[in-house]
Amino acid sequence: MATEKSKILVIGGTGHIGKFIVEASAKAGHQTFALVRVSTLSNPAKAETVHKLKSVGVEFVHGDLYDHQSLVKAIKLVDVVISTVGHDHLPDQAKIIAAIKEAGNIKRFFPSEFGNDVDRLDGVEPAKALYQTKAKIRRAIEAEGIAYTYVCSNFSNGVFLSNLAQLGHTAPPRDKVVVPGDGNTRAIFNKEEDVASYTIRAVDDPRTMNKILYIKPPRNIYSLNELVSLWEQKIGKTLEKKYVLEDQLLKDIQDNPIPLDMKLSVRHSIFVKGGHTNFEIKPSFGVEASELYVDVKYTTVDEYLNQFV
Repeated sequence: MATEKSKILVIGGTGHIGKFIVEASAKAGHQTFALVRVSTLSNPAKAETVHKLKSVGVEFVHGDLYDHQSLVKAIKLVDVVISTVGHDHLPDQAKIIAAIKEAGNIKRFFPSEFGNDVDRLDGVEPAKALYQTKAKIRRAIEAEGIAYTYVCSNFSNGVFLSNLAQLGHTAPPRDKVVVPGDGNTRAIFNKEEDVASYTIRAVDDPRTMNKILYIKPPRNIYSLNELVSLWEQKIGKTLEKKYVLEDQLLKDIQDNPIPLDMKLSVRHSIFVKGGHTNFEIKPSFGVEASELYVDVKYTTVDEYLNQFV
């Protein structure tokens, strides 16, 4: 007998990664709720997202991260809570933890991660503070004895691959490229829809309970040198490369204002320090999504870049 699918509440469901997760949840047959402020539903910038989610059967629940009772009420409707709140609200997930504890019915909590593994990352400020904030939320969840899954999806394509990790670009460059470090450290790139598919598959899977779910498909692991080379083959042109070695990169991080310093410091963690690929996933703490769900057809880096040719 097939077990009944968990009911899912997504907090932050109209944001960058949230909207993909909400849609994937509804399409996979989960009764899906999105916690939204009344102002979100009337925001013209969110109209298209709201309409699309309604069309796949998502139910909107009025509530607010900062209104404890509305949070508890929404949480009582479901079995699983997924938070996809943005950077500014990461510390406020303590309020979700408190509401989950009060509601007392949640089988699993996915905090807002969807990036790098903050427990295995070497970083400088301001990225370091961001990693510490996420790690602090992990420790709070564990201290409260709440069952969890932490999704480490590494780099999302819409942010990092669509422009070959070039700051200020909206498409892959066709003339010159800036490479942090020596360009040989490998990173992992995943399409947002795939991240959402893997996340939803993990919801009712006992193998992902109290584990880190790493999204590390073998065909999506590239160094910047390999990535640039692949792009050059596609456009039949050699790009001019400017390498920014670590000392210079550290200076650039200090010299630049918000949010550029954050973007540069994240690149330092991954492309110089190797934060995506410099450790082994051990069964004691983690599982890898493309190994668990071999039937999920993920978009490879190679395929993704074809749309820009």
